[in-house]
Amino acid sequence: VQLQASGGGLVQAGDSLRLSCAASWRIFSSSVMGWFRQAPGKERVFVAAIRWGTGRTYYADSVKGRFTVSRVNAENTMYLQMNSLRAEDTAVYYCARGNELAYAPAQYKSWGQGTQVTVSS
Repeated sequence: VQLQASGGGLVQAGDSLRLSCAASWRIFSSSVMGWFRQAPGKERVFVAAIRWGTGRTYYADSVKGRFTVSRVNAENTMYLQMNSLRAEDTAVYYCARGNELAYAPAQYKSWGQGTQVTVSS
């Protein structure tokens, strides 16, 4: 049971990046997949989530309108399209699997290893 996050990098403010999260097993339709991020010296916080079965999405206010979470069920892969990146988006981004929608990291059961996103201003 593994999640592999990838796609991070160093970009300039205003640029875009797309993160991927690939699962090594079939993600059940009842699952919720989430993206979190953790900046240096700060707590891990919710970014976005998607209900695997319905595709309904949820976003933190700080990324609403700029980030889009999506999934390809057949590939067991989730994406985070990040547009109009800002310096404050700099963080390690993690993907996670949960059994229900939650905004607290502790409610998610499986985690990927994280991918670094650095936005220079």
